[in-house]
Amino acid sequence: MDEAELCEDWPGRPAAVVFRVRDGRDEILAGCGDLEEPRGWASVSKMVVALAMGVEFDWGLHRPEEPMGPPGSTLANLLSHSSGLGLEAGDPVRAVGERRVYSNLGVDLAVSGVVGDQSAAEWLDARVFRPLGMGSTHLNGRPAAGVEGSTRDLMTLGVAWLRPDGISRRTRDRMITPYAPALSGVVPGFGRFEPCEWGMGPELAGDKAHWMGGWPPESFGHFGQSGSLLLLNAREGLGIAVTNTVPFGPWAVEHWPAWITRVRQWALSRD
Repeated sequence: MDEAELCEDWPGRPAAVVFRVRDGRDEILAGCGDLEEPRGWASVSKMVVALAMGVEFDWGLHRPEEPMGPPGSTLANLLSHSSGLGLEAGDPVRAVGERRVYSNLGVDLAVSGVVGDQSAAEWLDARVFRPLGMGSTHLNGRPAAGVEGSTRDLMTLGVAWLRPDGISRRTRDRMITPYAPALSGVVPGFGRFEPCEWGMGPELAGDKAHWMGGWPPESFGHFGQSGSLLLLNAREGLGIAVTNTVPFGPWAVEHWPAWITRVRQWALSRD
C-alpha cells in the first residue's frame, strides 16, 4: 500500500501511519502525509491520559478503586465513562454505573483528582511525553481533549500501548479490559450500542459496528473531533494513527469503517 493508496478519498491533508510491533520492535508498514506537523488530537488525548494513569497505578500512587467524582464513583468510573456525569458541567447526571455516558468532564475531574496542585501539562509531560521521547507533543487546554502533537508522536503513543512502554503489561491489559461491560451507551457520532464496551480510557471495539470497522472485539483506541484517530490491537501488534486538517463529520462516519477494515486486511496480508 503506497502513500497515494493510503490517503486516497480522504478530505483535507491527512497524515496517516500503519505500524506493527513484533518481538518488541516497531515497524512502519505504510505512511502518508506530513508525519511531523503538530496537530490537535482532540479526544485522542484520552489515550494519553489513560497511559499516564497507568503509570500512577504501577507506581502505587493511585488505584482504580479510589473514590473520586460524584458520590459512589471511583477513578475507574471516571475513566470508563460510567460515573453518571454528563458530557460537560451542567449536563444531566445519572446514577453511578447506570449507563455509559461519554464525559469530557469526568476525564478532566480524574486528572485534577490525581495531579492535585501540579499542572496537568506538567504531569503528562513527566509521565508520558518526556519518557517516550514525544518531543513535538504537549497539552494545550483541557486534558480530555487538549493534546497537540505530530502524527509520528501519535504512533509513538500507539507503540507504547502495544509493546507496552511506560506501564506494565498487566496494567495495560487491565486498562483495555471492559469495565462494567454490560452498560449500554452512545458513541458520539455513531449512535447507541448495547453493550457499549469501554476500558479505563480506551474505547473497545466489542461487537459494535462503527468506526473501528472489521477489527476484532479486543481492539481498542479513540477518535477525536479534530479528525484524528488511534486504533490498536495488542494480540496482532497492529496500529493505525491518523491526524487531519478536516474535523470529524459525516464524511468520517461513512469513510472510516471501510478504510480501517481494508488497512487491517492489507497489513495482515504482509505476513
